[in-house]
Amino acid sequence: MAAVSGKAFDSQIFWRLMSYAKPYRMRFWLTLGLTLFLAAIGPFKPYLIILIVNDYIATKDIVGLTNWSMVYIGIIAIESIAQFFQTYSANWLGQNIIRDIRVRLYRHVVNFKLKYFDNTPIGRLVTRCVSDIETIAEVFSSGILVIIGDILKLMVIVVIMFIINWKFALVVLIPVPILIFATRIFKNAIKSAFQSVRLEVSKLNTFVQEHITGMSVIQIFNREKEEQKKFRAINNRHRAAHIKSVWAYSIFFPVVEILSAMSVALLIFWGVKAVDDPIVLNEDIFGQIVGFVMYIFMMYRPIRQLADRFNVLQMGMVGSERVFEVLDTQSVIESDEKYADFEIHGNIAFKDVWFAYTDDNFVLKDISFELESGQTVAFVGATGAGKSSVINLLSRFYEFQKGSIEIEGKDVRTIDKNYLRKNIAVVLQDVFLFSDSILNNITLNDPSISREKVIEAAKAVGAHDFIMNCPGDYDYNVKERGAMLSVGQRQLISFIRAYVHDPKILVLDEATSSVDTESELLIQNAIEKLTENRTSIVIAHRLSTIKRANKIIVLEQGEIIENGTHSDLIELNGHYKKLYDLQFKH
Repeated sequence: MAAVSGKAFDSQIFWRLMSYAKPYRMRFWLTLGLTLFLAAIGPFKPYLIILIVNDYIATKDIVGLTNWSMVYIGIIAIESIAQFFQTYSANWLGQNIIRDIRVRLYRHVVNFKLKYFDNTPIGRLVTRCVSDIETIAEVFSSGILVIIGDILKLMVIVVIMFIINWKFALVVLIPVPILIFATRIFKNAIKSAFQSVRLEVSKLNTFVQEHITGMSVIQIFNREKEEQKKFRAINNRHRAAHIKSVWAYSIFFPVVEILSAMSVALLIFWGVKAVDDPIVLNEDIFGQIVGFVMYIFMMYRPIRQLADRFNVLQMGMVGSERVFEVLDTQSVIESDEKYADFEIHGNIAFKDVWFAYTDDNFVLKDISFELESGQTVAFVGATGAGKSSVINLLSRFYEFQKGSIEIEGKDVRTIDKNYLRKNIAVVLQDVFLFSDSILNNITLNDPSISREKVIEAAKAVGAHDFIMNCPGDYDYNVKERGAMLSVGQRQLISFIRAYVHDPKILVLDEATSSVDTESELLIQNAIEKLTENRTSIVIAHRLSTIKRANKIIVLEQGEIIENGTHSDLIELNGHYKKLYDLQFKH
């Protein structure tokens, strides 16, 4: 995977990420200014302590001590206020940037053709849209800006220490090369651990999403224990990846504490030696020791955190790379959309259409038929014959390789996809309902569709009574995937959804294959109401539902083998007649 390629730092990705801060440039520069201010004012406090100890405590100047103590308290107050605004501003900036990226990513993903979703685990996309983007926020809240501030603070501290007492500065810095070496080892270890964590998070999300969605299958076949074993294995790998990062932290932080203590010990040792040596001793030595102790802790803290900051930045880059990989994916159906507003009556023509999901493995071969406005065509055939592929091509969910599909004489590749799909309604066998009210599942939150129109459609379809019997009637929450409704009720909801959107072309994909006899009667009435004066394409296993179709097309292995009305095909005594006899002989 590109996201775990192990590159040290990709400047191209970094500057691409920074481009998202352009709309908030004023906030960015304000945050950076506060960061630099904090980096400069922090090292000034130990210098002030040195001044107070040497000039006022040593001389017992109470007035001066009081005044400079108030100055010190004022500096602390100013620093605290600046720290608040810097932290708030950095996080505000990060959250706004990831909001923009997430919106853009989602807008990009919803335009992908269905083939992309066929080949990409949904859990991986969820990880990209949620947790990977969250790592990007940390680039701004605790990444690049804080790194700049920490580096500047270190530079200011070192310069001030050498100005105050270069000998003390050299003594204090003796353990720093060891710390730099340890930091490098830690950075590489934690980077590897974080990459493993992100990979295992993606796998865990994919597994959980897929198995919760398919929980009914797991329970039906009594696979709970086996799937639990798989989950435990994935979860163990996820835990191991996190423990690897914890292990690195648990070693590095004590090393930093030991080295900082070593710097303090060396400082005290050298300071005691200076006190005992009249040649070295000067009147400022005691204040310098106190100040340098403060500088040591002030210096080691950002050094300790820099390794973590760089890894936060690196993981933000890894997350950015993953997200940009999706954003750069061009998996949309290309078209020359010339027409976006013309009258659609429902005249459809397939001309020598060939289609394959992969390579040249064609599932539709030389398909040709015409359908006039208001007519109904039905497709029958065995599973895998290519029936659903026909409607997928009409709505441009997939791209065909050869031939042409025309609506009102215009090639669908020249029609705006949104306008095209607005005029086509599809009722699927597996109805998807969102965790929302019945009303919102019907309107799909389209404000132009009134509640009165929905109720009118429900009465026409024959679903009003069952909806009114639900708690809260049209405001009843059907829960995820419509779990609170029966198969037949979900199907009726999908018919109302199609009805209120008033499509010019209606597609029914095996809409009665999974319902009971009573529900089928209601659905048959709904179908008659929906198909009235509307071009309709019906895919059905139950041949009783398509007797009245103007045209019946029999598909086998992607080819049209028979074509005609119900009576014509019965008289032909061919494949359709055999299918009909199999269903109605007994």
